[in-house]
Amino acid sequence: MSKGILQHDVGEQVEKFLLIKSSTKGTASNGKPFLTLILQDQSGEIEAKLWDVSDEDEKSYSNETIVKVIGDIQNYRGRNQLRLRQIRPSSQADAVNLSDFLVTAPLSKEEMLGKITQYIFEMKNPNIQRITRHLLKKNQDAFLEYPAATKNHHEFVSGLAYHVVSMLDLAKVIAELYPSLDKDLLYAGVLLHDLGKITELSGPISTTYTVEGNLLGHINIMVSEIVKAADELGITGEEVLVLQHLVLSHHGKAEWGSPKPPLIKEAEILHYIDNIDAKMNMLDRALERVKPGEFSERVFALDNRSFYKPTFHK
Repeated sequence: MSKGILQHDVGEQVEKFLLIKSSTKGTASNGKPFLTLILQDQSGEIEAKLWDVSDEDEKSYSNETIVKVIGDIQNYRGRNQLRLRQIRPSSQADAVNLSDFLVTAPLSKEEMLGKITQYIFEMKNPNIQRITRHLLKKNQDAFLEYPAATKNHHEFVSGLAYHVVSMLDLAKVIAELYPSLDKDLLYAGVLLHDLGKITELSGPISTTYTVEGNLLGHINIMVSEIVKAADELGITGEEVLVLQHLVLSHHGKAEWGSPKPPLIKEAEILHYIDNIDAKMNMLDRALERVKPGEFSERVFALDNRSFYKPTFHK
């Protein structure tokens, strides 16, 4: 079995098919246009530059195009890059499929849906349970397919559901350790906090922000959806207000995108659970391709730090 793009070391030659996740046009210091390509396979993604491009090149190497590349791996400012020597779009004769290049969650959709259904079943408060179930059922297909972000964490097919399942498992352990926490609120906050991303983002492949995503953001989108769900179900009461607050405050601070800071105990814990799971995903993926005794590439979302893998780690 051939190595994934992220399993190649600096200096190694590469000849393989890759998917263009994103293609961004820029202008070099000499005034000539170039493309920054993010190329991916099932191991992850790597950046490459295509210099002196024409209008035809821009069309040929757009998002979601499968390409055959020949090049070598180099290190640039602490991150690996693919230096292209040759590139061409794939043809029918190459017999490659889009699904061959997609990074997916380690759990199946059926497994994740089963776990989520069980957590909703455990809720005791009927208003919280009904609103949560209604919103998950209404958006189930997209929820099980979408990534959790365009970059940084869980940016893969079914990443949103996987992020939520991991957070639910963490919430359960924390709630058992601290019984004063309202498990219904905590579980509902986990399930709803990022659900607005299915409107904010374009889909599971070559993900970008939608117009609604850019103008409103997933937090505001979801706050409105909670009110709409409560109206449709004929539910009134403080639960609706508190669910809105959980979503509004889950980023923790205004500078991190939260319109309100957490002002309810479960909202504070939800913020930490979200942060822990996102950072663990970034760290695991950065370190999985690092040999013991070496440092990872710089992780931009973690203050651009490089992380060390101790020599006794397997």
